[in-house]
Amino acid sequence: MDNNNGFYKLSWLQRIGFGSGDMAQNLIFQTVACFLMLYLTTVLKINPAFVSGLILAVRLLDCFWSPVVGRYIDNHNPKLGKYRSYLLFGGIPLTVAACLLMLPAVASWPMGMRIVYATVSYTLLSMIYSVVNIPYGSIMASMTRDNDEVLILTSTRMVCANIGQIVVQAGFPIGLAMCVHTPIDWNQATFMAIGTIPAFIILPSLPILKKWFGKKGLYYLLLSIGFVGFAMLFTIGKFFDVESSKTIVQIAKVMTGVGLLVGSLMWALVPEVITEAEYRTGNRPAATVNALAGVAFKAGFSIAGWITPLVMGMIGFNLASEESALPTEPKAWFTVTCIFAIVGFVLLTLCFLGSKENITTTPEKPVSFGQMWQEFKANKCLQLVLGIFVVVFLASFISAPVNAYYPKLNEYSATAQNAILWFTTIIPAILLIVVGYLIYKYPLTDAKLDEINHAIEARTK
Repeated sequence: MDNNNGFYKLSWLQRIGFGSGDMAQNLIFQTVACFLMLYLTTVLKINPAFVSGLILAVRLLDCFWSPVVGRYIDNHNPKLGKYRSYLLFGGIPLTVAACLLMLPAVASWPMGMRIVYATVSYTLLSMIYSVVNIPYGSIMASMTRDNDEVLILTSTRMVCANIGQIVVQAGFPIGLAMCVHTPIDWNQATFMAIGTIPAFIILPSLPILKKWFGKKGLYYLLLSIGFVGFAMLFTIGKFFDVESSKTIVQIAKVMTGVGLLVGSLMWALVPEVITEAEYRTGNRPAATVNALAGVAFKAGFSIAGWITPLVMGMIGFNLASEESALPTEPKAWFTVTCIFAIVGFVLLTLCFLGSKENITTTPEKPVSFGQMWQEFKANKCLQLVLGIFVVVFLASFISAPVNAYYPKLNEYSATAQNAILWFTTIIPAILLIVVGYLIYKYPLTDAKLDEINHAIEARTK
């Protein structure tokens, strides 16, 4: 279609440039999601119950902070780009905050000072992350209205995100082992990262898979494969020896990755919700919707971070007192985290240079918090998408900190094994069923979106 009517065609340089931003953020986010809880409990020896409360408190604060950031971005238009500017303005403090999160000297401080430092450093990192993540998510909705282009852009973005994820999930334990000069546990590193592999096969094939199965049909297929994978992991862990079942365990883990990949695909629904809101209101609240999506995404992450150490401790598996599945040398944790953070900033710079904003609007009157709440209440599609975000990312992250323990399942007591199995298999499988129901209720079809987009363009002319 003609590029003058909003249906822009993008080059691969633009797509990959945009996707590098997601890779950058995942180098930091996955470090926090998968390893911060273990760092606080096994390296700093902070009580798991406090760690649970800290993660919940910071994410509750973020529920108020993210809409503030979204509102500010929607109401302003910096010279370097309405959304792109924040990749640089926020990227520098984000990199510094990530490096300071695991400062080695903190491990030798009195417990009270450790707790204060952990609280302040994690809170600051979370707030700065929102300043980068929310405008970054808004860039996608500003590049084109073309549904096919949005799908390609989403798949490119998610491939890059999963590269960041696999680098952290496999690279962090490998990096720790290299820093402390101990043998690398390749079985553990493989198990933690192998679930990401389906992304590199499925995401590039999204356009043709969507054509074969339809949008919802594809989601249902992926969720079903993931459910079977979790059932297989539970059966192996409960009735067989995990160590001697490496091949089938790895196959099952890949299948769970297929199911959890739906979380990545949910980001393709965010531009749809933004377009529907523009059709109804005349404004294109990209940052506001992305802020709300970010709140829901982080809500799933925060609930997982709150429940996991708390309930595992109640069951009898105390992460602070049990033998750690990873090395506990503070300098090693600091070194690996700094490497990921610095590489992440370089990638954010590439994203700034490679992204192009084609569709942006700034309201004549500033968007108020009341209007944001009214949009949430009026937009049923947004409500469903936010619900899907919460549940699917709860399923993804509730097992993330415990995955390092599953390959060594037989080394723990029966009580500890049950706790590990609940969080790595049973709870995620149940949550995938809930995700399937919410997707069933989502009303926007591709035909409806094309109709809405053409109506918006006709109204603008």
